[in-house]
Amino acid sequence: MGLEAVPRPPFQPGQAAMHDNARRRMTLTTLIVASLIAAILHIGAEIFLPLAFAVVITFALSPVVTFLRNRGLPNLVAVLGAVTVTFVAIGLFMLVVAAQVGTLARDLPTFQANIVTKLDSVQDSGDGTGVIARLTRMITEIGDRINAGLPEDPDAEAPQPVQVKVMSDRNAFEVLRDLVLPLIGPVATAGLVIVVVIFMLLERDELRDRLIRLVGTNDIHKSTQVMEDAGSRVARYLLMQLLVNVIYAVPIGLGLWVIGVPNAVLWGMLTLVLRFVPYVGSIMAAVFPLFLAIAASPDWSMLLWTGALFLVIELITSNIIEPWLYGSGTGVSPLAIIVSAIFWTWIWGPMGLVLSTPLTVCLVVLGRHIPQFEVFNILFGDEPVLAPHSRLYQRLLVGDVVESTFRAEEALEEQYLSDYHRDVGIPALLLAQSDYERGIVDKDQELRMAAAAMRFLDELDAVVVEELEEASAMEQAADRADRPTTNGGSQGRGHTLVSIGGQSELDDVAARMLAQAARAEGAEVTSLVHVDLAPSRFSAVTSVGAGCVVLNFLDSKPPRVALLHIRRIKRAAPKMRVGVVIWQASPDMDDADMGAEARGIGADFCVGRMEDALREAFSDADPVPLPEPLRSPVRKRARIRAAV
Repeated sequence: MGLEAVPRPPFQPGQAAMHDNARRRMTLTTLIVASLIAAILHIGAEIFLPLAFAVVITFALSPVVTFLRNRGLPNLVAVLGAVTVTFVAIGLFMLVVAAQVGTLARDLPTFQANIVTKLDSVQDSGDGTGVIARLTRMITEIGDRINAGLPEDPDAEAPQPVQVKVMSDRNAFEVLRDLVLPLIGPVATAGLVIVVVIFMLLERDELRDRLIRLVGTNDIHKSTQVMEDAGSRVARYLLMQLLVNVIYAVPIGLGLWVIGVPNAVLWGMLTLVLRFVPYVGSIMAAVFPLFLAIAASPDWSMLLWTGALFLVIELITSNIIEPWLYGSGTGVSPLAIIVSAIFWTWIWGPMGLVLSTPLTVCLVVLGRHIPQFEVFNILFGDEPVLAPHSRLYQRLLVGDVVESTFRAEEALEEQYLSDYHRDVGIPALLLAQSDYERGIVDKDQELRMAAAAMRFLDELDAVVVEELEEASAMEQAADRADRPTTNGGSQGRGHTLVSIGGQSELDDVAARMLAQAARAEGAEVTSLVHVDLAPSRFSAVTSVGAGCVVLNFLDSKPPRVALLHIRRIKRAAPKMRVGVVIWQASPDMDDADMGAEARGIGADFCVGRMEDALREAFSDADPVPLPEPLRSPVRKRARIRAAV
């Protein structure tokens, strides 16, 4: 009697399943601690903000000090030289900006006259129907209505002018105090930052050892890696950002000078500084010159040229210079940079906005190497937090074939189809199998995912044709180099194969993946589903005349009744090799132990990996004869009595 297609057994407690390690979850205690730290940073801004600036400047100057020390300079001389040059440059920068601001202040009355002239010309144009004219009439009318509604006192006399005499009882010391004290705070803060930077650079080796001790003595390698990674990323970010800003600001300053915008040096220098502010810095840098172009010119040509200048420089910098200089980047995602800018601005105001990216880079580096800070790497890092196979499983689970196909095609630009199915496709199916066995995924979800996976594989059929064409072109080239076993593109040529699911819809998807990989190797492959093993459709398996039939199972321990299909196929087609693939996520699993039962039934081979499955499917070995079935003594005596 024929065997029916075997349905999958229901979930049973204790079944083995493949799972990712449990992730650390953000608890209520963690949220409370994070909120308290944020509150402390906000309240203690006067203390923590200078320290943060000192740390960032120390990171930026540390490569310079190391360079000077490698050239033979003593540590003290290298530190003082680097700090002196840096802060003198900052001081000269501020003096030039202050001088330019003073010049701009003297020219403001002239600019005011030009603005009034432009507004009058706009208001007069369009026979009084323009937007500005309407707004002017509306404001005037509202003012007249308010004045008309105020009560008038008929007995009130006309107001008489009052003589005012300014009296001041402050002495010279108090006046001097009011002038000097507002300057003491910024000067003291700047001095504090300079002193902290000097001592951090002098003691950076000692500070590194202390931080390694604080982060974790049990893992010196990881702690050292954290320090090196954080320092190199922050220093590289600041250096590259400064270089990009200079490349951006110099053409802006020269362009504004050529156009004729007043104080072009000032706007070029402010552009260099404002570009440190992520994303909005370029907009802020362009606002002032655009406004001044309106005020300084009697016509609109200066405004148009200024806008075109900023637009061209921004496009060139963003699309050519920054990708070329940044390379691997800071390790922080673009969205995280925006979110961190909002957060640090709330904590420390405009200065926090400037420090947002360096501080976030430090947090991401900590999260990348220290488990306690992993949440920062997950939230802000630019690396995928899901493995490719986990991401494929998640997308197929919701039926998103478009994104799955896009990511697969992106990966297939660098690897072969068989490798992709080995590393991504099959592991994704094993995750689905695991969730089904644990009862997390029900039958309807499994069917929907299997249908989405089949549509996904339909889209990848074009890749098979591309790989075959590529292999054919390489074969025609002279002195063609040997390709690895599974990527030869022709090792399956001349072989016919039937790949069929063992007992479920997900097994059918695995069979289709194996069929695609074999077809990309040049074999003629027929892909069938597990219901084709039913007696009414069994002829589809044996009528193909293939040299090998492969049963695919995602269940690590398929039931014996499903493996008995091996015997049915061998009896119907004795000259066909029949093998079993019990797909495994771990390469350390022993195929011999895993396939003992299948070989006992009569399988020619039982493997668990893509390379082994293709090698056995393309083998020219003779089929293994069916073993004699084991009969119990009771059954043998019953057959003898029936024969008598």
